[in-house]
Amino acid sequence: MRYPVTVEKTDTGFFVSFQDVPEALTEGQTMDEALELAKDALETALEFYFEDERSVPMPSVPAKNQPVIELSASLWAKVLLLNAMVTEHVRPVDLARKLEVKPQDVTRLLRLRHPSKIDSIATALHAIGKTLELVVH
Repeated sequence: MRYPVTVEKTDTGFFVSFQDVPEALTEGQTMDEALELAKDALETALEFYFEDERSVPMPSVPAKNQPVIELSASLWAKVLLLNAMVTEHVRPVDLARKLEVKPQDVTRLLRLRHPSKIDSIATALHAIGKTLELVVH
C-alpha cells in the first residue's frame, strides 16, 4: 500500500518520480509540497491503468529512509480488484453479471476517486473467487 518515491533536488525545487509507476511524475517548490503533490500524481497515474483495464504494478520495497506515498485502504482494495479482474480475464460487464448489479455500479466501483465501501469491493473480489484480507502491522 506504500509506493516508494525518488526525490531529486532541482534548480526550482524538488522533482518526484515513482520507479513502480513511471507515469506518476510531479514537482514542488519544497520537499513537503513535492511529496503532497506526489500523492495526487500517483492517484492520477493509477487512473490510466483503470481506464486501460491493465494491471497496476505492485509497490517495491522502499530503501531505508526512502519516502513513500501510502494509498488509502479503499483505493488499495480497488487496485487489488482491478488486478484480480485482469488476471482472471473478468470484464466489468462480467463482474456486473456475477454480482447481479447494473454495469454502471461496477463502473462506479472501479472509479478511483469515487467513494466505495470496502465491503462492496470485498464482495466484488469474492464474486471472482478472491478474498480480501486486512492485516494490521
